[in-house]
Amino acid sequence: MTDKTLLDTASEQSSFDAFAFSDTLKQNLVDLNYTSPTPIQEKAIPFVLDGKDILAGAQTGTGKTAAFGLPLIQQLLDEPKAREPESKVIRSLILTPTRELAQQVFDSLVQLTKSTDLKVVVAYGGTSIGVQTKNLRGGADILVATPGRLLDHQHTRNLTLAECEYLVLDEADRMLDMGFMPDLNRILKRLPKERQNMMFSATFEQRIKALAHRIMNQPIEVQVTPANSTADTVKQMVYPVDKKRKHELLAYLIGSRNWQQVLVFTKTKQGSDALAKELKLDGIKAVSINGDKSKEHVKKR
Repeated sequence: MTDKTLLDTASEQSSFDAFAFSDTLKQNLVDLNYTSPTPIQEKAIPFVLDGKDILAGAQTGTGKTAAFGLPLIQQLLDEPKAREPESKVIRSLILTPTRELAQQVFDSLVQLTKSTDLKVVVAYGGTSIGVQTKNLRGGADILVATPGRLLDHQHTRNLTLAECEYLVLDEADRMLDMGFMPDLNRILKRLPKERQNMMFSATFEQRIKALAHRIMNQPIEVQVTPANSTADTVKQMVYPVDKKRKHELLAYLIGSRNWQQVLVFTKTKQGSDALAKELKLDGIKAVSINGDKSKEHVKKR
C-alpha cells in the first residue's frame, strides 16, 4: 500500500464520532487536531473496544499508539476503580523496547487522558528509579515501561501485576530482536491469565505469530500494509557473501561509495566489538555500541 493510498483511505473514513468514546476523550481528540482515524485505528479500535485480543501489523507513523491507546483509555473510563494511597496495582501495562518509544507513548497518553482521573506513569532505564518509585505510589491505571526497568520495580516490590487487566506489546518484533524474550517470559508469569492482549509489530514473521498465539486468546489479525512489508522510503539490497568475508565487503562498500555515516546491526555484542575492531584495521573510524558499554565509554570514543 503506497503513502498516497493511505492518505486517500484516511480521507474517506468517518470521524472519531463513530466510536463510543466519552465526551472528554472526544474533546481531547479535537484539541489534538485528530480529525479522522488512520487505517490501523479504524480497523483495530472496534476489536479492542469489544474486548478482543489483537495482533496488529503497523509501522511507526501509522497512528498505532492511538490505535491501542484510545480504546484502552475508554475501557478504563468505563470501569473506574479507586486507587488507594498504598496500592501498587497496575491496571494496564504497555511494554516498549526502548526508552525513547516509552517516553513517546507516555507523552501521547498523557495528552489523551487530559481532564480524566486516569493516572499514567512511565518507567525506563537511564533515569532516576527513585522518581519513578514515587510516581508509582498508589499504583497506576496505565504503566508504560521497558522490560528491564519493569523487572527492577517488581524486584523492589514497587508494583504488582497480579490485577493487570490489559497488556500491550508495542513494536514486538524489535523487542525480540533486542533479546527481550527472557524478560518477557518473566513478566508474563506475573500477569493474570484473564486479561486483554494487544500486540503491535511492523512484521508478521513466524516468531511473532508464535508468541501471539502463546500468550493471547484467539487473537484477531489486523493489517494495514502487506505482511512483512517495509516502508516505501527504505531501499533494500542483498549481497550474497561468505560469512568470513562479510567485514571485508562492508569495508569495501563504505570506502568505495564514500559513505560518511553508517549504522550496522550485528547479531551479538561480541560481534559488534569484533566488527568495529576489523573496520579500524581497515582505516575506518568505528565504534561498538552494545549493552556492555556505558554511555561514558561511547562518548569518549
